[in-house]
Amino acid sequence: MPRKPRANPIGIPQHIIQRGNNRQACFTSEQDFIAYTGWLKDYARKFQVEIHAWVFMTNHVHLLCTPRETNAISQMMQSLGRQYVRYFNYTYKRSGTLWEGRYKSCLVQAEDYLLQLYRYIELNPVRANMVDDPCKYQWSSYQVNALGKASTLCTPHPAYLAINSNKTARQTSYRALFKHHLDTKMIEDIRQATHKGMAIGNDKFKDEIEKLTNTNMRPQKMGRPPKQPE
Repeated sequence: MPRKPRANPIGIPQHIIQRGNNRQACFTSEQDFIAYTGWLKDYARKFQVEIHAWVFMTNHVHLLCTPRETNAISQMMQSLGRQYVRYFNYTYKRSGTLWEGRYKSCLVQAEDYLLQLYRYIELNPVRANMVDDPCKYQWSSYQVNALGKASTLCTPHPAYLAINSNKTARQTSYRALFKHHLDTKMIEDIRQATHKGMAIGNDKFKDEIEKLTNTNMRPQKMGRPPKQPE
């Protein structure tokens, strides 16, 4: 069966996840995280992709980003993946694949849903019981978005900037969003949309994306199609 073509409309945010093959570790030292971050920054700049949020876990990565050129995200992820695999195999005297096939992604409605994705991504280490507060995890964008840590990787999305025009007040309000975890349904909706390459948003947004990309953005109903009347 041929692969489902990716929908990559310019200017629409995307949530991306890429896992290690068989969930094996992709990062085993601090230098690995540093190397990946540096190449992500380089290729994001080269292919015109704005990175808004991220988390680098031991065996997978999450990104929230917006492409500004056609096929920018695919080009960025392909170049980044190959560069990092070469580094990883050379460093650890190994060969073969590192990633679990191609990355997964979904399109995200900026209004109402984008900040949910910020939270979903930056709370990942908390859900994994690695830390009890997202500020304690070094390899995510939380310290940038919530605490004002300087970053040349992060490009704030307008939805994030709209929280408050004052930087300090914005960070305070952003931190308040993390006092509660995402509800189970939102987590499941994000995971399903990302795994199936669809969209997370309201029906109007999905309708617009389907018309724009000529791609289905909703789960298909199981079973045979209904019989047409004779």
